[in-house]
Amino acid sequence: MRQLRVILTDRGSKYAVSGVLVDSRDAAKVGLKTLKRAKSYAKATHNTWAAVLSDGQILKNDDGEAGAGMVIVRMLQRQQLEDHMIEVTRWFGCTHLWGDRFRHVQSCVRQYIAALEV
Repeated sequence: MRQLRVILTDRGSKYAVSGVLVDSRDAAKVGLKTLKRAKSYAKATHNTWAAVLSDGQILKNDDGEAGAGMVIVRMLQRQQLEDHMIEVTRWFGCTHLWGDRFRHVQSCVRQYIAALEV
């Protein structure tokens, strides 16, 4: 599991991004289980993730951050990045971010993809 530390903060909320190669739903579950072994990630408010598999399956979970999984799916599709799960973690800072939360998810995913290209 490749993790980037907290990369974004806004009004008390903190965001981090992680990712791993996957080829099935089971592999995605293992990746999430590995991530959540870290105490700080287990205590996160939201662990939103998505993957586009090479067999055409789309896997995603909003984890209470309605619509965020689809934001990740669209970005994966645009980059044609298959068999790779990207997960965005949010620790809620007690202030609602409304639509800004989607921009933050996009920023996290962009940074993760940029780190892959290096």
